[in-house]
Amino acid sequence: MKKKSLTKRSRILFGALLLALTTGFSLRAYAEEPQLVVSSTGTVSVRPDMAEFGVVVKSEAKTAEKASAETAAKYRSVQDALRSAGIPLDDAPSSSYTVSPRWEWDQSAGRSVLAGYTARHVIMVKVRRLDGIGKAIDAAVQSGADEVQSVTFSSSRYEMLREQALAAAMENARKDAGIMAKSAGGRLGQLLEAGESQPPPRERPQMEFMAMKAAPAPASTEIAPSDQDISVSVTTRWRFIGTPVK
Repeated sequence: MKKKSLTKRSRILFGALLLALTTGFSLRAYAEEPQLVVSSTGTVSVRPDMAEFGVVVKSEAKTAEKASAETAAKYRSVQDALRSAGIPLDDAPSSSYTVSPRWEWDQSAGRSVLAGYTARHVIMVKVRRLDGIGKAIDAAVQSGADEVQSVTFSSSRYEMLREQALAAAMENARKDAGIMAKSAGGRLGQLLEAGESQPPPRERPQMEFMAMKAAPAPASTEIAPSDQDISVSVTTRWRFIGTPVK
């Protein structure tokens, strides 16, 4: 029984050794075969159809309670104005809210002294129809907002267009690899590996930054974004098939 067990173990060890030798040989041959590495980019242009911007309301007072109450009143006024401008509450959520002490330098005392408190509330407004961006900004400004900032533009078709850019990047890589292979006196073999050069950004592309001190304006706000480019880069590795030497 013991001899039979040793024989079986020997077969297993022999099989493992044979697998290691053949695998190592195939990997070595795979690594040594001629290859082409090509990087390429695909780009698709799009006209933005959505926008997002920040609205800041803030107040300063001697006490934290008063600063908070005054800011809350401004917040309600701005939210009511946004509803009237066609922005639902779900598209105008709070982004941040802070109440912090405000310090001033006392020259006679030679130190900073507590001068009061500042309450600051930031609302992120999403406009799903670009022709309504000016109306939404005007509504916020005229209802008591202290700042309008960080206007960014995006497309509702972003994911679909990004896929098109990725396909274009792969097609460009294949074309360039074919030209390289032909120029080197051979032909292009199969694709061995492909991947994005950099992870795609999660956020929508930004067009510009805008900040303004809120004040009633005689004319309505007009903003016209330009086209944006959605780009995807890939790095590919191909097998190169050389011409046999005669």
